[in-house]
Amino acid sequence: MFSVKEYVKKMYQREVGACSDRELYEALLNMTQEAAKEQESSKGKKKLYYISAEFLIGKLLSNNLINLGLYDQVKKELEEAGKLLTEIEEIEPEPSLGNGGLGRLAACFLDSIATLGLNGDGIGLNYHLGLFKQEFENNLQKETVNPWIEEHSWLTRREVSYPVTFGNLTVHSCLYDIAVTGLHNRTNKLHLFDIDTVDEGIVTEGISFDKEDIEKNLTLFLYPDDSDEKGHLLRIFQQYFMVSNGAQYILDEAVKKGCNLHDLPEYAVIQINDTHPTMVIPELIRLLVQKGIDLDEAIEIVSKTCAYTNHTILAEALEKWPIRYLKKVVPQLVPIIEILDDKVRRKFDDTDLAVIDKNDNVHMAHIDIHYGFSVNGVAYLHTEILKKNELRKFYEIYPEKFNNKTNGITFRRWLLHCNHLLADWITSKIGRGYKEDAMELEKLEALLDDKKALHEVQAIKHENKKILKEYLLRTQGIEIDDHSIFDIQVKRLHEYKRQQMNALYVIHKYLEIKRGKKPGRPITIMFGAKAAPAYVIAKDIIHLILCLEELVNNDPDVSPYMKVVMVENYNVTLAEKLIPACDISEQISLASKEASGTGNMKFMLNGAVTLGTMDGANVEIAELVGRDNIYIFGENSETVIEHYKKGDYCSKDYYEKNAQIKEAVDFIVGPELMKLGQKENLERLYKELLNKDWFMTLLDFEDYVKVKEQAYKDFEDRDVWMRKMLVNISKAGFFSSDRTIEQYNEDIWKLEK
Repeated sequence: MFSVKEYVKKMYQREVGACSDRELYEALLNMTQEAAKEQESSKGKKKLYYISAEFLIGKLLSNNLINLGLYDQVKKELEEAGKLLTEIEEIEPEPSLGNGGLGRLAACFLDSIATLGLNGDGIGLNYHLGLFKQEFENNLQKETVNPWIEEHSWLTRREVSYPVTFGNLTVHSCLYDIAVTGLHNRTNKLHLFDIDTVDEGIVTEGISFDKEDIEKNLTLFLYPDDSDEKGHLLRIFQQYFMVSNGAQYILDEAVKKGCNLHDLPEYAVIQINDTHPTMVIPELIRLLVQKGIDLDEAIEIVSKTCAYTNHTILAEALEKWPIRYLKKVVPQLVPIIEILDDKVRRKFDDTDLAVIDKNDNVHMAHIDIHYGFSVNGVAYLHTEILKKNELRKFYEIYPEKFNNKTNGITFRRWLLHCNHLLADWITSKIGRGYKEDAMELEKLEALLDDKKALHEVQAIKHENKKILKEYLLRTQGIEIDDHSIFDIQVKRLHEYKRQQMNALYVIHKYLEIKRGKKPGRPITIMFGAKAAPAYVIAKDIIHLILCLEELVNNDPDVSPYMKVVMVENYNVTLAEKLIPACDISEQISLASKEASGTGNMKFMLNGAVTLGTMDGANVEIAELVGRDNIYIFGENSETVIEHYKKGDYCSKDYYEKNAQIKEAVDFIVGPELMKLGQKENLERLYKELLNKDWFMTLLDFEDYVKVKEQAYKDFEDRDVWMRKMLVNISKAGFFSSDRTIEQYNEDIWKLEK
């Protein structure tokens, strides 16, 4: 029996009520780690290794307490002593190990792998300062360091070290583990490799540092600025460090279990999460050859061990590295990569299938596809686009490798932990079964015409709005109206996600209100997003939103009817407050560009109604909830893909033909915003929309305004809207990551349960 009282007595020789929140946090940390240890298991001959550059795991205390079945008991013990678990949670720093959906998905998957009792661990890097901490200054994003590692943390140092040799130096790694608890099941591990020579002190102004001092910077930052060659090389250093350690660790574990290396696929399966870990393929081949295995057999062994998840069709995210960079950083891999390329060229005449292109760039995804046994997309539409367009030639030669695994989210964090009120209500209506089998949420459909039940759901939503209101006031000094419509777009800042379109709507609405067309109910439009430090236009979009926030919120004619909020340093902790409070979930990416999205699933689960394009998993959401319970706008993916093929989209045509669009776009460089913003940033964004608009903001803007206004209008029919909320909650079960992981295991990994 794990008791807070006993741990406190053992550690501090005091009663619970006499301890500070910091002391209680550290006692709970110890208690939870020991409880997790009891659930560790070596069961299962074959093991999954999920390799990812990101694991956006969020705060772990409450999530682990829920999974270990200790949450209610701990909460009660603390309350009896006059302490609140919610306040103790705030002591915990959020691990800065990820950026956006890729890393959050990896975290959900680890949770589900453990919950399903599968033998599977994560492998990544222990970034000391993460991505960066976002601050706003003069309506601009400012990047600062985000240290998160404390003396007492979830990290447990292991006695494991490997040599990793680069072109000009050898480093010796160290390993930290974080326990990954499953709901009433096993505890697995997230293995994070690091080096002891990393020096946080080399960071100077903002997040600047010497990119060439590898021994001091190797695991400092996630995605260091790659706007120059030094940044590119550092990313290759990081990626190789991750996969070389991972490969050595995997082989060690397999051999300890009795593997003779010839039978490695019987002991290990490696899931490559996006292209960042691709070098694990040539590295494993190199290590197997080093251990005496014939090269051709080594290639065959690795090809039966590795599987690849594609997360994007965006060219920038399908990595390709100049071979001269690889010769500098990992010269030992270059001969192997050249052999892999030669094998492909001998087999296929089409040079588009080659590993090394005519410009001497190594295509990482091509290595994954040729030398892995599975290629999966992450939503039905995304996988179909891969097969029919982006990877069509590969699909034609390897149709058996391609499969779809629609993404999912862990309901432990995104319902049980972040929305206790709704979770308790659901339990009271349909029992506890949905916690183990999310499809049981469909039982809520029996309540769709129950007015009392609908009003209870509405009351919970309003309570969550009040919780968010209090939290934003306390932590960021932001005031919002909890009786307004909460229209929320939170995700990584990228032009294809089209935060700029939402900002143009804000301008449109501002001008409408100024003209006297006032909404019946106030609207709060909220954004949360970080822009990559070198992504200039993304930072310009943040600048526009911050300028609009200042303009709108300080205008006495407009602020009673509309408020704009850009939360600072958007992260998992903020998401856990924003998502339960949301009314309208903005999922407005250009059709064909968002592989899946997982924010759309979290919002839906918590009773928000989606406003979105038919893109990514929005397609599956629309099919599940029906067109009456989602707001779809914009061109479809086929039309968009055709525009790209023909090169016939011209944003200026839309600007010149549509007065509404022209007015909103011109406002960006108008006197009101120029007074508040930086001329250079606003003009650059204005020109981008007018002359390029690569992600077709203006194509969909008119329809976006129309459908968004309809959603606001429909919100006023409270009974109808409450029904929409409950339909969304009841249909969210399909998007459980437990379902996704079941499918990965059934079709790809084939692990014992």
